[in-house]
Amino acid sequence: MRIGIIAIQGDVEEHVIALEQTLAERGEEGEVVKIKHRGIVSSCDAVVIPGGESTTIGRLMEREGIFSEIKEAAWEEKPILGTCAGMVLLAKEGDEEVAKTGQPLLGLMDIKVKRNAFGRQRESFEVLLKMSIFDEPFHAVFIRAPTITYAADSVDVLATLNGQIVAAKQRNILALSFHPELTEDRRIHHYFLDLGK
Repeated sequence: MRIGIIAIQGDVEEHVIALEQTLAERGEEGEVVKIKHRGIVSSCDAVVIPGGESTTIGRLMEREGIFSEIKEAAWEEKPILGTCAGMVLLAKEGDEEVAKTGQPLLGLMDIKVKRNAFGRQRESFEVLLKMSIFDEPFHAVFIRAPTITYAADSVDVLATLNGQIVAAKQRNILALSFHPELTEDRRIHHYFLDLGK
């Protein structure tokens, strides 16, 4: 299995480590590759869009020609995971902050997102989050996190926090407000890779 991580900006290394650990736990042969230019996405079985600054990541992905490759991967039903900024980029629609920056969106999920819904960096927090896909709560780390303000009927809501959607899935695409790569709990990474089975 080959897993690609968009490595233009953001917390890339943490995802590399988390996914290498997940593959090891599964006893699966595989490699985790960093994607900085076009031409790599098509060789991957799954793709991760990490957290960071969504406007910057979006514009650089577009400039590098990675945007269209990710859309193709989605059409091919490859698992795609977007965390924090990655979730914003997966959305069909953003809030006024997204509109103001004119950032490109992949439009792969029938959701509307609100950037920095929980405030700025200093308002970052951690919480035990109840998720519909797990029996035990997940230790979720929120950093300048977005939320989903609207999800179509075709979207599975996996977790809410204070009435706001913070985890959702549509077909093979998984969007999270929080950073699962910043904890030792690999359940979400396993769930993500299972989407490709």
